[in-house]
Amino acid sequence: MRILVVEDDARIADPVAAALRDQHHTVDIAPEGETGLELCDTVEYDMVVLDLMLPGLSGIDVCRTMRKRGSRAMVLMMTARDSVRDKVAALDEGADDYLVKPFELGELLARTRALSRRGTDSRRALLKHGPLEFDQTTTQVRYDGRQLELTRTEYVILETLLLHPSRVFSSDFLYGRVEGFEGVGTSATIKSHIANLRKKFRVAGARSEVIITLYGFGYRLADP
Repeated sequence: MRILVVEDDARIADPVAAALRDQHHTVDIAPEGETGLELCDTVEYDMVVLDLMLPGLSGIDVCRTMRKRGSRAMVLMMTARDSVRDKVAALDEGADDYLVKPFELGELLARTRALSRRGTDSRRALLKHGPLEFDQTTTQVRYDGRQLELTRTEYVILETLLLHPSRVFSSDFLYGRVEGFEGVGTSATIKSHIANLRKKFRVAGARSEVIITLYGFGYRLADP
């Protein structure tokens, strides 16, 4: 999933984002509500992890505006407030779940999995391209029925290609999706990750390249 974390405290935002990335999610961070709304207007997020108490626009304001603008992203509200009134207000404005601070990262991950099962369109969750199957909910990837063991970087690159199978993605664009991951130093390293993906497809039985190179432009999936 692509997830936005809207949280002004880096001591919370950074470990939350890191934990979600470890689960193969693509994560962006916004330090305040206005930036969060701007990102939601330009990026289609599956989920927003949203702090209630933000500088400027509150989490309630952000959630309310998201829903008015037609956002269907699932919203997990985080707050130190645990009164019934605050919970009701958040849920009434469009939040899908409510997590009280302080919390364990394990609980946050469990709640994101539960929301994913509840709200993700199953047709989108299971991406298919010829013999390639990519389950966004379970993070399992199979080629011709054989499961592939992918690194986090490989997983995100392949997910990006599968979401738009006819689009050509430059190395710089793909690098932007995985920048900061372990082993990803520059956009030049994308070539080696693509090569590793190709090797894994061949081991799984692929007789032709699943990912093709358009020299001077980038990469896309081959026609199934």
